[in-house]
Amino acid sequence: RKHLTCKQSVKLHNLVEDHNKVQVTIMVKDKGLQELESRLLVPGDNLILPGKLSLPCDAVLIDGSCVVNEGMLTGESIPVTKTPLPHTESTTPWKSHSLEDYRKHVLFCGTEVIQVKPSGQGPVRAVVLQTGYNTAKGDLVRSILYPRPLNFKLYSEAFKFMVFLAFLGVVGFFYALGIYMYHEAPPRATTTMALLLLTVTVPPVLPAALTIGIVYAQKRLKKKKIFCISPQRINMCGQINLVCFDKTGTLTEDGLDLWGTVPTAENCFQEGHSFGSGRALPWSPLCAAMASCHSLILLDGTIQGDPLDLKMFEGTAWKVEEDSCKFGMSGSSTVIKPGPKASSSPVAAIFVLRQFPFSSSLQRMSVIAQLAGQDYAHVYMKGAPEMVARFCISETVPKNFPEVLKNYTIQGFRVIALAQKVLSMKKLSELEHFAREDAESDLTFLGLLIMENRLKKETKPVLKELSEARIRTVMITGDNLQTAITVAKNSEMVPRGSQVIAIEANEPEENFPASVTWQLVEKQETGSRKEETYINVGSSSLPDGGRGSCYHFAMTGKSYQVIVQHFSSLLPKILLNGTIFARMSPGQKSSLVEEFQKLNYYVGMCGDGANDCGALKMAHAGISLSEQEASVASPFTSKTANIECMPHLIREGRAALVSSFGVFKYLTMYGIIQLIGTSLLYWQLQLFGNYQYLMQDVAITLMVCLTMSSTDAYPKLAPYRPAGQLLSPPLLLSVFLNTCFTCIVQVCAFLYVKQQPWYCEVYRYSECFLTNQSNFSTSLSLGRNWTGNATLVPGSVLSFESTTLWPITTMNCITIAFIFSKGKPFRKPIYTNYTFSFLLVSALGLTIFILFSDFQDIYQGMEFIPTIISWRASILVASLIQFCVAFFVEDAILQNRELWLLIKKAFGLYSTSSYRKWQRKLAEDASWPPTNRTVYSGESNNGVYINRGYESPEQIPKEGLSSGDQTTEQNFGARL
Repeated sequence: RKHLTCKQSVKLHNLVEDHNKVQVTIMVKDKGLQELESRLLVPGDNLILPGKLSLPCDAVLIDGSCVVNEGMLTGESIPVTKTPLPHTESTTPWKSHSLEDYRKHVLFCGTEVIQVKPSGQGPVRAVVLQTGYNTAKGDLVRSILYPRPLNFKLYSEAFKFMVFLAFLGVVGFFYALGIYMYHEAPPRATTTMALLLLTVTVPPVLPAALTIGIVYAQKRLKKKKIFCISPQRINMCGQINLVCFDKTGTLTEDGLDLWGTVPTAENCFQEGHSFGSGRALPWSPLCAAMASCHSLILLDGTIQGDPLDLKMFEGTAWKVEEDSCKFGMSGSSTVIKPGPKASSSPVAAIFVLRQFPFSSSLQRMSVIAQLAGQDYAHVYMKGAPEMVARFCISETVPKNFPEVLKNYTIQGFRVIALAQKVLSMKKLSELEHFAREDAESDLTFLGLLIMENRLKKETKPVLKELSEARIRTVMITGDNLQTAITVAKNSEMVPRGSQVIAIEANEPEENFPASVTWQLVEKQETGSRKEETYINVGSSSLPDGGRGSCYHFAMTGKSYQVIVQHFSSLLPKILLNGTIFARMSPGQKSSLVEEFQKLNYYVGMCGDGANDCGALKMAHAGISLSEQEASVASPFTSKTANIECMPHLIREGRAALVSSFGVFKYLTMYGIIQLIGTSLLYWQLQLFGNYQYLMQDVAITLMVCLTMSSTDAYPKLAPYRPAGQLLSPPLLLSVFLNTCFTCIVQVCAFLYVKQQPWYCEVYRYSECFLTNQSNFSTSLSLGRNWTGNATLVPGSVLSFESTTLWPITTMNCITIAFIFSKGKPFRKPIYTNYTFSFLLVSALGLTIFILFSDFQDIYQGMEFIPTIISWRASILVASLIQFCVAFFVEDAILQNRELWLLIKKAFGLYSTSSYRKWQRKLAEDASWPPTNRTVYSGESNNGVYINRGYESPEQIPKEGLSSGDQTTEQNFGARL
């Protein structure tokens, strides 16, 4: 553990140190250009960006544009275009933007500048905003050094457990003081022996017990190309019972396949173009928009950028020109020309003069472009169809736009809308200060681009595996609702036979309060594709027996926001079966994850990192699909670009949690075993020898702690989670009963050895040991043939009591290590852990060898007194009986999940998690879920639809529970 921490610290130091040694150029007033090391930069410096550069600070772009790789920041290695900060005369426009909108003007520390485009007025310039630990890279370092505190009961309960053991140690401390003071032992010996009993009770490695499993799990995750910057979250992964997935690039392929276009003319959709026909896309304003409205760049002769933009641009068969100066345009302009396979075009080139980058919150992007030979510019926009239609002149949007859009999205297609307008400007230089709000208004609707978004081959099996493990899966996407529903059904996130209820919420208007409408989504067969369409209100309802978990809610981000603001009492009920959340902004994704956590779900989040950063950080276990080993985006990063990483993470989390519990129980019992044995010996002013303690501490306990957790995770996810609490009945009973077994065996052995005919109190009669030694070679029965006066020897080691108790306590330590090392269903069987198995067998063999050996050197070294063979055999039999009883109790009773279910049912004990309380309450509500209804804010229906603040589940009165309720989640696993 120490070596790993040191290695990570060195790696982190190198990560921090790199950006301090970068040579940068700044512009100083009245002094011109100056070069200096990046560590000397301060906020306000005017930084010159000459070309490729690893940014040493956070800076805002003020002149020119550049393309950066923000993989370290977002986990996504797609080039991102940064534009200069626009000039505004007041702060009003900025107040209307979200935080996400400012990011397109800011260059973050640690990101790579891969291309710069001067504006023609000088080099690309940026103003330093933050340096050091206040930067984005500093945030990454801080998140590694000081991760967000985890509200995980495991750690607080571990502290309580240690306090209890410390209390036992204090009791033992005063017990030792009393014994030694009663026998008038020297003060120094009294204090030493009392402190010894205190230290053996609380093993010094106990605090590290909960981290040992994490270390091995982190190594195994690294082999699977899953990297972690917050190892404390690995144990929490073992408790995950809900996983949220992004859609595009996570559940579905990054690359989209072009299906066709549907252009418009005279307020009507025209015959579409199919890319599968092999014909080139004909020239039209729609083609011009597809060729120019993107953020692609030409880097080293290769076009790079967003996969959607790449596919769209490939469909036009145009190409990006590298040199824009020969066309008389500024260096920051991008030139698009027809390729050899493009259809004939009256335009020789298109110059992209200004770009308004895509924003997840805005759901659109736009460019200002000029067609060669024209003295005016065009604004081209692409984005979500519903969003683009809002900015278009209503007369240009076809009347059947909603029906046509639904026809494609319902089949699972990704649909992009495009629009344009003409700008009449005297000077093209005016474009640099042209506001986005002015450009994106009164556009003409051009048509739709239809793209296929296929599921990744790993998606369906992984979702099935999670479902069989009773882990809920939820889709959170920025795509269209109908597309999301289709993908959810195709991937079987929504199982076959389940109903989907679409929820639409509307903001309050002048004469109407806020409203929520539930509509049922049905299946219909049309040709070779399965389609779903909304049925009319009142025409259907859920089938008989359809209530329970066979329905799923689907809604958009807009509806989610309205429900949060105006129907907050409905939110927990909707989230219990909410499966599909579409058109969600990054902020809404984070809010949704937080709301799930309020219901006591342990939430995992898997996304590509681009628009999910907030949700990935908010979740208990956020994993980003990225090529980076570490990113600010999430605690976990997977280099494998599919969702197979999520089951791996959950399996390793469960294995780490079980391992941590096993080691913790073992160390607790180890301390108690030594406390009992040492206390018994103290009764006669005796103690174990140094080598006896050394063998137990180093050869057994230390090695057990180092190897017990190295057992691999079980390959199949069990349909229940491991225990998440140390203060749970099975664990407490396990420690208590094993303590009782240990106490009974040791006390009986301590008392029974005194009844043997060959026993003598060695510490009182100094000649007894000499008599016994003389009989060693003949192996005769040892008699009480001593002579001499009694001599008090405080702290004596040589005694029959210590010779009897040491092998019992040692074999007890070995057997409980085996008992507490649980295998299936969360870890592989113990025999697959070769090192640990070899250690246990070797330690047990060595202990038995020492017990039965007749070598004087061994007895002298271990400070034993020789005993008869029958007594040694009885010690072995006693240890074997204790092991069998402890193993049976642990395996057949304490780890018997079915037994605990019956006990809980008999006593009416149910899960206290908020989501379980809501499930039991709604199971008795015959009016839930509502279908084909509209409810208004403030309307009351049996207390269900009341517009009030969020009602804590603890405020809900306990209802009578059905005796057949078998959904209570248990946290008990089996052993081997």
